[in-house]
Amino acid sequence: MSEKNTAVLVHRTGAIVEIVLNRPQVLNAANVQLATDFLSVCQGIAGDPGVRSVIVRGEGKAFMAGGDLAEFTRDLDHAAEVADSLIKPLNEAVTILSQMSAPVIGSVHGAVAGAGVSLALACDLVIAADNTKFNMAYSKIGASPDVSGSWSLPRVVGLHKAMEIALLSETFDAQEAHRLGLVYRVVSNAELARETMSLACRLANGPTRSFGVIKQLFRDSLDRNLNSQLEAERLGFRECATTSDFKEGVAAFQQRRTPLFTGS
Repeated sequence: MSEKNTAVLVHRTGAIVEIVLNRPQVLNAANVQLATDFLSVCQGIAGDPGVRSVIVRGEGKAFMAGGDLAEFTRDLDHAAEVADSLIKPLNEAVTILSQMSAPVIGSVHGAVAGAGVSLALACDLVIAADNTKFNMAYSKIGASPDVSGSWSLPRVVGLHKAMEIALLSETFDAQEAHRLGLVYRVVSNAELARETMSLACRLANGPTRSFGVIKQLFRDSLDRNLNSQLEAERLGFRECATTSDFKEGVAAFQQRRTPLFTGS
C-alpha cells in the first residue's frame, strides 16, 4: 500500500513514535479504514518498551474533523452497524494509549471536531496551534459522543460546562480550550511541529515506568474512594521503587545533578 493511500502513517525517531492521521483531503475525518489502521498502529507499539513518547497528529490542514459521514450516507438504514465498525476499533485504540506507560501527546491544529475532540482529550497532554477550532458537533447530526469524549470532558471541565459544550455544539478557539484546561499550551501554527517534538523529547528522556504509574493513578482516581486511592498510591510507589530510574533519580538528587533516566 502506498503512503498516499494509507489512512494512518507511523514515523519513529528513536524512542518517539508519531502517529499521523492521513486523510487530509477530508480533514482527516475518520472512516473505517482510518479507525482500523489507527488500532493496528496502537497495537503495534503497545508492547514495545523502547517507545517512551507518542505523538498523535493530523496531516494537512486539520487534526480531525470528526467522523466521515460518507460512511453512513451510503446506507443510512444500517447506520448503527456502520457506527460499530467505526467506533469499536477507535475505542480499543484509545484504551491501549491510556494504558501505555509512554505519555501520549495530542498535537492539534485546524478543525478538531466530534471524534477529533474525543481523541485529543484521550491523550495525556494536548498542545494546540493558535488556529485550532474545537466543536463537539455530535448534537448537530443528532448523535452522541464517542471515543471516550463523554468520559474525558466532564473530568476536565466539570459536568455543567461539559453539558454546554456537548449540547450546544458551539465552536471555541485554542485560547478558550487552554482556559478550560483542554490543552496544555497554545503555540503558533508555524511552531507547532517543533514545540510538539520538543515536548516529546522531554518526555522520552523521563522515567517512563513512573509516567505509566502516574497515568493510571490519575485516570482511575475519580472511580475510587479515598482509602482505595491511598492504597493504589502505595502500590504504585512500591512499583516505582523497584525501577532503575528510581535509583538513578535518588542518586542524582543526592549528587545535585540531572538524572539520566533510561525508562527501566
